[in-house]
Amino acid sequence: MTDPCSAEYAAALDRADPLRELRGQFHVPLQGGAEQAYFCGNSLGLQPRGARAYVEEVLDKWAMEAVEGHFRGHAQWMPYHELVCEALAGVVGAQPAEVVAMNSLTANLHLMLVSFYRPTRERPAILMEAGAFPSDRHALESQLRFHGFDPATDLIELEADEPGGTISMAAIERAIAEHGPRLALVLWPGVQYRTGQAFELAEIVRLGHGAGAVVGFDLAHAAGNLPLALHDCGADFAVWCHYKYMNSGPGAVAGCFVHARHAHTERPRFAGWWGHEKATRFRMGPEFVPTPGAEGWQLSNPPILAMAPLRASLELFGRAGMPALREKSLRLTGYLETLIDARLSGVLEVATPREPGRRGCQLSLRVRDGRDAGRALFEHLSASGVIGDWREPDVIRIAPAPLYNNHADVLRFAGTVEAWAAA
Repeated sequence: MTDPCSAEYAAALDRADPLRELRGQFHVPLQGGAEQAYFCGNSLGLQPRGARAYVEEVLDKWAMEAVEGHFRGHAQWMPYHELVCEALAGVVGAQPAEVVAMNSLTANLHLMLVSFYRPTRERPAILMEAGAFPSDRHALESQLRFHGFDPATDLIELEADEPGGTISMAAIERAIAEHGPRLALVLWPGVQYRTGQAFELAEIVRLGHGAGAVVGFDLAHAAGNLPLALHDCGADFAVWCHYKYMNSGPGAVAGCFVHARHAHTERPRFAGWWGHEKATRFRMGPEFVPTPGAEGWQLSNPPILAMAPLRASLELFGRAGMPALREKSLRLTGYLETLIDARLSGVLEVATPREPGRRGCQLSLRVRDGRDAGRALFEHLSASGVIGDWREPDVIRIAPAPLYNNHADVLRFAGTVEAWAAA
């Protein structure tokens, strides 16, 4: 069967998928007694079936050992955050000492800015993309004001220069060249949340460092989505969340990267006792001696119950490997694009870059008849058990996650849109 619009074609692709068994490792929500076609992993990933056991392990340890659970038996709480470092480093392309799971994304961003945004009168400016996720803009604007600078002149927001609202690498290069003498920091997304555009991190680092600026990344939509090489690309720092593609639950403990060259930095930081070197932490002395690496930015002992689901998710990432997940992701988004072009081109416009290397799992779609029609389609999809998400003013985001989505899900999306359009 060679018709890509047929159920037989999608089923054949799914039978040939080497990662097909991983779907069974997740709880797929039911609607009307049938599994949803869930494309909202860019907002909240599905629950790994193994997460419950890890959470219950912590609860049982608490019940049976109480405070002794910090120091005794399996999965002790004192070094619990170390249980995820190696696997997490593998997902984001880092050395284990360069990553830590802690806090929330924006809290981590502020902690990084304390250390890595060191403005001067000559060099106060921050470069970011226009239309960034609001939390990033709030954080950067508040940091500028905290240091006595004016966001109206010192927060440089680069507007899209391509159709669909995406930003070319050439535009980024021009902006860094133009503002370079004033730039203290470039903060850029790995994947832009609204358009789904992926960026060349290594090139942005090269350009930013060449201009004398620090370079950091918000990887909320990139971690667990794209193969990353944070150490090799040379980024100074990065932050991300674990509740999207990393499938670790609502409000999950977030992640942070600090490059190894900053492991023993003398940059200022907001310090807390859990960032103190482990050998002397419990001497309770007044002097702060930071743990080398990313762990030195920790403030408080980690929330063990909240960190437990991350262990379950990382096991699945370890089984699959980011290269294989990326290969499947390319197949799924390519299939989605093929179906849109073949059956839905009069209904939907793809805003995400068409080049596979410039996007991750997500395709951002606009309904050609405008916002009201877009909302109507979105509500029809949701009522039909096809779950994406809506971003104002006019975008439906559909993100086939390779850990649990398949080609049958993608075909179901296309058929549901087609039925809505026909009606």
